[in-house]
Amino acid sequence: MNKKIKVLVVDDSAVVRQSMREILESEDSIEVIGTAADPYQAVEIIEKIVPDVITLDIEMPKMDGLTFLKKIMEQHPIPVIICSTLTADSSKEALKAMEYGAVDIITKPKIGTKLFFEESKIQIIDSVKSAYQVDLKKVKKNHELHVPPKMSADVILAKAKGSMPIDTTEKVIVIGASTGGTEAIRIVLEALPMDIPGIVIVQHMPENFTRSFAQRLNDLCQINVKEAENGDRVLTGHALIAPGNKHVLLKRSGAKYYVEVKEGPLVNRHRPSVDVLFRSTARYAGQNALGVILTGMGDDGAKGMLEMKEAGAFNIAQDEKSCIVFGMPKEAIRQGGVDKIISLEKIADELVKLR
Repeated sequence: MNKKIKVLVVDDSAVVRQSMREILESEDSIEVIGTAADPYQAVEIIEKIVPDVITLDIEMPKMDGLTFLKKIMEQHPIPVIICSTLTADSSKEALKAMEYGAVDIITKPKIGTKLFFEESKIQIIDSVKSAYQVDLKKVKKNHELHVPPKMSADVILAKAKGSMPIDTTEKVIVIGASTGGTEAIRIVLEALPMDIPGIVIVQHMPENFTRSFAQRLNDLCQINVKEAENGDRVLTGHALIAPGNKHVLLKRSGAKYYVEVKEGPLVNRHRPSVDVLFRSTARYAGQNALGVILTGMGDDGAKGMLEMKEAGAFNIAQDEKSCIVFGMPKEAIRQGGVDKIISLEKIADELVKLR
């Protein structure tokens, strides 16, 4: 009999606590062991039964979420998912939480259309399953999870029979990541010089949070980093990060690369999707592309990376030892789309050599 994932929901809103309970308990492999209105109530629950995953609000009475997160990481490390509102201030605080050890960010469920609710439900459940696989001591737990049906990149961009004729030798780098990816991307980008080829990144993250993430990276890195906008050029020494809740595709006009940012359904249960970016890269950059797949649960990016390799690209996967969750790189390797497997700390140097 499979063990259920035990989740503790911590939020000062009774409506959010109830919504989260209903969403999570709709999944057979998840059990909500309790809900708490503040960190003090959460501690009382944890003393009786230790959860596998905690979903945590940031703004709460008595003790804020960041303070509570620090105490958890210092005293009894448990995978924590930040459950936040879609505001600029919340996004900055949520990114601080990622630095303190939180493993993911999700947006609070709210009443909307049936499609909105269903997509929100998929993303919240996937985040909890992913967090459960994160062993903070790097010892992975084996747990067989039910995976709901998912759409492929076909719904956004049909697979081409080949890449476009190449009339440029300019390289382009594309990177995909999920759980643990915010810090992995920071480590890679911080080590890159200004003459690195243009970069396009998909990190699974909600809308609004990607803008704060890009701004933070721009302050830390030599290269320029920004949230991608439709029509942005892909330029040397610049990195574009796909905006949350939008797909991003690499396109080319003559010898110039640019990005298309567009709406569309979830692909591999994600929006933005790594597969969408990688498929468009196979079509429009072909052998001029360098692909990188980093830490994350699931298989988003694996098919697209194989298509890139078949179009002549050179692809790198982060190794298992340095991954928070080895799912995405592992699947890309299994499907045959990876040329080289290396540790996170060596990826930047490899990109510099290959540029």
